[in-house]
Amino acid sequence: MIHTVVKRDGRVVGYNEEKIKAAIRKAMLTTDLGEDESLLQRIADYIGMRGSEQMTVEQIQDMVEIELMKSSRKEVAKRYIAYRDQRSIARRAKTRDIFLEIIEAKNNDITRENANMNTDSPAGMMMKFASETTKPFVDDYLLSAEAREAVRHGYLHIHDKDYYPTKSLTCVQHPLDTILEHGFTAGHGESRPAKRIETASIISCISLETAQNEMHGGQAIPAFDFYLAPFVRYSFIEELKKLADIEDRDLSHLYHIELEDYTKRKLSGLTGDERLVQHAVNQTVDRVHQSMEAFIHNMNTIHSRGGNQVVFSSINYGTDTSAEGRCIIRELLHSTYEGVGNGATAIFPIQIWKKKRGVSYLPEDRNYDLYKLACKVTARRFFPNFVNLDATFNQHEKWRADDPKRYLYEVATMGCRTRVFENRYGEKTSVGRGNLSFSTINIVRIAIECMAIKDQEERIDRFFHKLDEVLEITARQLCDRFNFQRTALAKQFPLLMSRLWTGCDQLKSEDTIEPVINQGTLGIGFIGLAECLVALTGHHHGESEESQALGLKIVGHMRSRANEFSERYQHNFSVLATPAEGLSGKFTAVDRRTFGEIPGITDKNYYTNSNHVPVYYHCTPAHKARVEAPYHELTRGGHIFYVEIDGDATHNPEAISQIVDLMDRNNIGYCSVNHNRNRCMDCGHEDAEDNLTVCPDCGSHRIDKLQRITGYLVGTTDRWNSAKLAELNDRVVHK
Repeated sequence: MIHTVVKRDGRVVGYNEEKIKAAIRKAMLTTDLGEDESLLQRIADYIGMRGSEQMTVEQIQDMVEIELMKSSRKEVAKRYIAYRDQRSIARRAKTRDIFLEIIEAKNNDITRENANMNTDSPAGMMMKFASETTKPFVDDYLLSAEAREAVRHGYLHIHDKDYYPTKSLTCVQHPLDTILEHGFTAGHGESRPAKRIETASIISCISLETAQNEMHGGQAIPAFDFYLAPFVRYSFIEELKKLADIEDRDLSHLYHIELEDYTKRKLSGLTGDERLVQHAVNQTVDRVHQSMEAFIHNMNTIHSRGGNQVVFSSINYGTDTSAEGRCIIRELLHSTYEGVGNGATAIFPIQIWKKKRGVSYLPEDRNYDLYKLACKVTARRFFPNFVNLDATFNQHEKWRADDPKRYLYEVATMGCRTRVFENRYGEKTSVGRGNLSFSTINIVRIAIECMAIKDQEERIDRFFHKLDEVLEITARQLCDRFNFQRTALAKQFPLLMSRLWTGCDQLKSEDTIEPVINQGTLGIGFIGLAECLVALTGHHHGESEESQALGLKIVGHMRSRANEFSERYQHNFSVLATPAEGLSGKFTAVDRRTFGEIPGITDKNYYTNSNHVPVYYHCTPAHKARVEAPYHELTRGGHIFYVEIDGDATHNPEAISQIVDLMDRNNIGYCSVNHNRNRCMDCGHEDAEDNLTVCPDCGSHRIDKLQRITGYLVGTTDRWNSAKLAELNDRVVHK
């Protein structure tokens, strides 16, 4: 006798014979003889009694077919089989339509989900085919019923869901010194330890590129200057050895001579050892420059995935005050300023300047000159961004100015905003750690559902009650994914789990990664604080102090619940100010279908990213900083403050430093500056004119327009989805 039925999505439900009878009845009504109630009941009774205790839907339907074929109503059996086939085709129709759109290279939100991927290329198509077929599998077989329902109804978005079955982790900050000093195995080849700056540069690229194929998120180097600095000295010694061969004498006494800086100078007027040292310095600087040039070029041309997708890479630097570290920083900035190829702005790596009082920010600081150079480069090339090591929540009690490994205690940022620093289960550091997975809550939908409540206090109380329900589901979903990830074997991530992740040196290839991954974080993100506040109070936080207070209460509550989840589940939960790209319009579309067009809430194609003031709201940079700054301390999983400035920033680096000053004064953790930049792809002309369509020098219409999408640059908006394009069109200058 049948008691339970396993549905196609994996759910187990009670047996209901009426569903069998309804399906047979539909088939009968399409025939000339019509309905036969006695036959209906006889078949239903037979299947109910003869079936196993638990059966699948398909097994029951097979029994129905057999019994109909045994009966005198074989024409009903044929109609039932045809009907069953039609339902099967209908279930596959959505996938078919998606595949056809990919095949036909249509420009839509499915094919333009990731602006860093070219889904028109064959490999890009394969990536999308895999992605779109994997997501339903995750829904049906890997998610709990409550998580599946939360996703289906638009309360929750699971990021990188297509990578869920691979058990991969999101991102990691590479401890590059381990690889440079010991080498590593990647694929079918081995890398030996580096001995010169050129090799160190190449291995840095290979490390990022190899790990990208083992993970679904970004790759970062937390202390690029510190890691590569030793190889500047090695290369300097190598140049001295060349001179020793020419001079036919021992110059080993100069190998470790103290150098104030690696600055190129003419040799005229110099004699003896001073001349030899300066010659070696000049040669070393040239080699460092070429190595930095090669590093940037490789990070913009090595495709680590299908769809011409380069590594989503980031590098942090700015606090190494040694002569060698300063040389790395200076030549990296010079190479960035010059551009790649014929002078194009490099899209990757995302470069991040570590701003630290006493080191790299104030006029009396050792690296102040390099900070001013960084501002100049940002004014032309958008990068570097700036991370504020002086922010109260970015400081480390172990940091010491005279510690050669102080970078271990400096926060490093990943990509467009991801931050990993605090750690309940090991050393507080960014190095060798990353995010495991993250999911985003649609707080706008929760607020809309409370709008009908007249009393504001009751309305807000109800909002928090519903928010808690979704937070609980989200925490359980992240734990479920963690429990799935932890079953992966170390050999599945040959570089990540042999050289990069904290504690991986204790793992053998057949060990699971469970003992080490709890060093990472589980992120609870949110989107649309502005629209959420409009639904609850009538105003967003940029225009109302009351709304700002409520906004801080909401995100503060999420932070408190994340801390509670950390204790309950014994994981590193954090709150993330979500960088929504593909997600930016998904929640909005679902909510508009459900609730209609609500002014100030669902009347645009997108929700405002995380805790930002809406892009269309006119305000000064100072006002924007005051409003958004307090959220940075609450969103320890990642955040960003950005400003849109007007005009040609190339000749106004002071405008960049003024934004960094705002960051310093307001305890902001991470910031970037957006400005207009056009480049003619035929002659190389650059300017900042709005809506440039024709090059003023050569008349070409091939104009490359640089834009920042969620924190990274995209050289063309052709790959942007409709929601992000709508947001781009709404952006206003902050002045």
